[in-house]
Amino acid sequence: MFFKKWFGKTNKATHEDVAAPLTGIVKPLEEVPDPVFSEKMMGDGIAIEPTDGEVVSPVNGKVVQVFPTKHAVGLRSEAGVELLIHVGLETVSMNGEGFTAHVAAGDRVKVGQRLLTVDLDLVKQKAKSTITPIIVTNGDVVASLQKTSETKATKGETTIFHIDINA
Repeated sequence: MFFKKWFGKTNKATHEDVAAPLTGIVKPLEEVPDPVFSEKMMGDGIAIEPTDGEVVSPVNGKVVQVFPTKHAVGLRSEAGVELLIHVGLETVSMNGEGFTAHVAAGDRVKVGQRLLTVDLDLVKQKAKSTITPIIVTNGDVVASLQKTSETKATKGETTIFHIDINA
């Protein structure tokens, strides 16, 4: 309290770099063919059209939720940014078929650590799309969100967001 009162800051990070959770083609969120994502109803973000079926952690942090159907995972970074990785569109109807979770709620994760594996061919057959939105769900903590200008992403390596966090 004394430190914050006199110096105005704590040791909490005020910046977060978010890596790509998938390898593939980067797309603006506005191009996702689902209004929940394209109109940013859940928050701002970016999408990736995956070229392989491994989903890795884009941040160091904690798994908040793995959906029962394993098509989506929620994370909270060490700096407090909350992310939703939603693999494909209308994949919830697959009831977990083709999805394998490698983490559970409460697990601590590092950038590049495997979260999910996905049978992309099965998703292409049974769902609307493989395009995967990556959403910042707690935009109230975000002072600014700079999205990558890259058109291709490599999981665990390419930075897709630079986020400044409200102090």
